[in-house]
Amino acid sequence: MQALNSLNPYAPHALALLRIVTALTFLTHGIQKLFGFPQPPSWGMPAAFALTWYAAILEVAGGALLAIGLLSRPVAFILSGLMAFAYWIGHAPKGFYPLLNGGEPALLFCFIFFYLFFAGPGSFALDNRAK
Repeated sequence: MQALNSLNPYAPHALALLRIVTALTFLTHGIQKLFGFPQPPSWGMPAAFALTWYAAILEVAGGALLAIGLLSRPVAFILSGLMAFAYWIGHAPKGFYPLLNGGEPALLFCFIFFYLFFAGPGSFALDNRAK
């Protein structure tokens, strides 16, 4: 047990890695929706000012802010809500099980962002420069 406790000093770095990788992955979803890169979404590009377009704006802006660790807690809270909303309107109507309704990524993003809201950004965040 003592050996596992020796990892405690690295927890802020692991938290930062979780934040950065999750944010960059999330950012790519928005880039795909807005710019069709690396390929357009299978359902097509969202129309300007449609619900999916607003979601893409939040994905890009929120993903970028979270990746650099700026306004991490409020951004994580907003993105958690966005993903909860996406799950309930986009996936849950297709069936109960996330594995079958395609909602696993939305659920995982939702709860990772919710955790980051409570845990903070970890190390390597611009939020930490003000302290």
